[in-house]
Amino acid sequence: MLLLWVSLVAVSALAVQAPGAGEQRRGAAKAPNVVLVVSDSFDGRLTFHPGSQVVKLPFINFMKARGTSFLNAYTNSPICCPSRAAMWSGLFTHLTESWNNFKGLDPNYTTWMDVMERHGYRTQKFGKLDYTSGHHSISNRVEAWTRDVAFLLRQEGRPMVNLIHNRTKVRVMERDWQNTDKAINWLRKEAINYTEPFVLYLGLNLPHPYPSPSSGENFGSSTFHTSLYWLGKVSRDAIKIPKWSPLSEMHPVDYYSSYTKNCTGRFTEKEIKNIRAFYYAMCAETDAMLGEIILALHQLDLLQKTIVIYSSDHGELAMEHRQFYKMSMYEASAHVPLLMMGPGIKVDLQVSNVVSLVDIYPTMLDIAGIPLPQNLSGYSLLPLSSETFKNEHKVKNLHPPWILSEFHGCNVNASTYMLRTNHWKYIAYSDGTSVLPQLFDLSSDPDELTNVAVKFPEITYSLDQKLRSIINYPKVSASVHQYNKEQFIKWKQSIGQNYSNIIANLRWHQDWQKEPKKYESAIDQWLKIYMNPRAV
Repeated sequence: MLLLWVSLVAVSALAVQAPGAGEQRRGAAKAPNVVLVVSDSFDGRLTFHPGSQVVKLPFINFMKARGTSFLNAYTNSPICCPSRAAMWSGLFTHLTESWNNFKGLDPNYTTWMDVMERHGYRTQKFGKLDYTSGHHSISNRVEAWTRDVAFLLRQEGRPMVNLIHNRTKVRVMERDWQNTDKAINWLRKEAINYTEPFVLYLGLNLPHPYPSPSSGENFGSSTFHTSLYWLGKVSRDAIKIPKWSPLSEMHPVDYYSSYTKNCTGRFTEKEIKNIRAFYYAMCAETDAMLGEIILALHQLDLLQKTIVIYSSDHGELAMEHRQFYKMSMYEASAHVPLLMMGPGIKVDLQVSNVVSLVDIYPTMLDIAGIPLPQNLSGYSLLPLSSETFKNEHKVKNLHPPWILSEFHGCNVNASTYMLRTNHWKYIAYSDGTSVLPQLFDLSSDPDELTNVAVKFPEITYSLDQKLRSIINYPKVSASVHQYNKEQFIKWKQSIGQNYSNIIANLRWHQDWQKEPKKYESAIDQWLKIYMNPRAV
């Protein structure tokens, strides 16, 4: 059935008049509907050349042809909850103190959807939200809190693949498909009858790796899982095997990440290629769910009245830089897809300006014609993408030529800050002095294999000063250190005598249980520094 639908939407929807052609100015017409689809772990580089050659993504390509695609869109924090907190709040991570997957927004925080509802929009959301505090496993939060402890433990299962040997198996990620069905059912039974404009959000878990059953649910989500049907969408010959630096030459933070993600062992080229192929196949399944939403809008005659936006919370390393997952400022992890199409949105436009997920909040309000709050970190994307709004924005509201991303969670042993400008990527760590920074020229080194921070000291200094003008990152790092220890102490006290048994059986159990006293002692030493101000 899906094959038929794919061909139907590719032909029939393209026959419809392109959005923006002959459209009235939005101020003189009813505000458009908005549909926002956000997946998890989707590498934004797959939405444009050459990444787009490796896997068939017909609906992303459909959105590109009929709308605007942002070629340099980034997450504001490369991990689920903090990234989504930035997207729903419009504020940088340090401003909401969304430090890790356990610490996000307050459940009562006013999001862009709340504001749109107050201004007359009918609202609905389905699927993965994950922007409020209190979620994710005990392992995930304890690993984040103890990242400064002087030990090195594997916190993930070794990345692996799992194939369903069925060429007709389409619905692999059942939960995502169920949420997609719910969204479509709502469009057909509810939204179609509204006289007011609506905003619909659909959150997908794909192409996030699955839990690893052979290692137990507590040992990470390191399985790339798909079927022969989706694997058939991947051009195996186009898959690039990433270059790796020798372990001895890796940046110390990268080495910590690679080790804790269980990636410092030997991997054959076949293993690496399989992991990447399976990941791309999972992206193809994600694209199909996006397509189901587009098709439903088309069938209900809503597509011409609706702005559709697609993005992701972060990317997926898929064995680049000897890592999988995210938690990194490298392109595969930090670069996200961002596409828009609909009434008033420019057609077949590729925008090279750097933008980020905090820009979604002001963009949603701008689409609805709602005045923007003054305290937002983000900027509306309509001046870059809209035909009808391009003359209605003052110069002061244009997006600056940089974006900020920061990370404070697990699998990285230093708070990390990334400033992305035209072709430079500057990455600072911790207090700015204890860990060496990184500088990459993405125009000549897109794979980020050569750190040129020492080679270009003037540029490094200039970008560091710019970063410090945006965020006092040594102060933020100190706040995170304080938070981590306070939270760990509260957790340790809450479990009392069970502490030794519980901490020995978290995701790092395979290493911990070899020398439990050694690792408990390391934590005790870490806490003593916190308890003794003179030692600090």
